[in-house]
Amino acid sequence: MNDSNQIAVTEENLEDRELIIDQLMDEYSDIILHLVYTYVRNQATAEDLTQEIFIKCYEKLDQFHHQSSIKTWLYKIAANHCKDYLRSWHYRKITLNEKLFEYLPSKSKEVEEEIVTRNEENSLATAVMTLPLKYREVVFLHYYEELTIAEISKVTAVNINTLKTRLKRAKELLKDEMTKEV
Repeated sequence: MNDSNQIAVTEENLEDRELIIDQLMDEYSDIILHLVYTYVRNQATAEDLTQEIFIKCYEKLDQFHHQSSIKTWLYKIAANHCKDYLRSWHYRKITLNEKLFEYLPSKSKEVEEEIVTRNEENSLATAVMTLPLKYREVVFLHYYEELTIAEISKVTAVNINTLKTRLKRAKELLKDEMTKEV
């Protein structure tokens, strides 16, 4: 199942939704999980949202009309689902609670931060994750998932020229961040 063109969604095989979703999950679950993580920056939340995304794909499989590749369609669903999550009351409440805990002294928090700091293998990946979402999104899709600017535009519904500007600005921010570390 290395060729994404092998997953064919047609009117005739829509009855085999489970098989199609199994194939999609086998081929795309890791990259969707990585994409989701770039939005939420929390592994457990990313895993939960990835499951929700594939459930949504299962439910909306009949709405795939081959206007783009199945991969682009999945990315669009994932990106929109993540953006909805980030706008949700639940997310804002969790973020507020985490910020409150930052002000409370805790040795376990210090130990956790020390472990995370030690385990970070790649300063560039770390720098990418500190970018604002609009830049992080375009960098991840372009460099990590190797989508073209046109494909990213389809996924994010953002104008191509805006994406080019964001990519340029993201490179500048990353360059500044990386030179600080040296």
